[in-house]
Amino acid sequence: MSQFQRRNEPSVWDKSQMGAVMGAGVGLTIGFIFGSWSIFRYGAGTRGTLSTLSMYMLNSAATFSFFLSIGSVIRNDSTIPPHLEAQLTAPAMMLRSRNEGLQMMKARWEEERRRQTNA
Repeated sequence: MSQFQRRNEPSVWDKSQMGAVMGAGVGLTIGFIFGSWSIFRYGAGTRGTLSTLSMYMLNSAATFSFFLSIGSVIRNDSTIPPHLEAQLTAPAMMLRSRNEGLQMMKARWEEERRRQTNA
């Protein structure tokens, strides 16, 4: 088990439910805002104010819930967070002193000179 894995990680179903609840909250809010704006601008219509506003809110909540539940499952699919996964796959940097770097450069130059003289 990797040091980054959590022992009690939520299941895919739990992640889907969390995304749906967040989507419902966002959808209800957006539906209220746009539904109110639509009622003020165009009127409530034959169904009345409360029915029109509830239709906007429920439609928006259902749409946001669906997409956020799928998105939260896809986003949290990995066992290691993406920023830590990038660190694990990146090559390790080696820090050297100036003297070590100078010695390595001189060794490479000598190797190049030997190759050029043998060629």
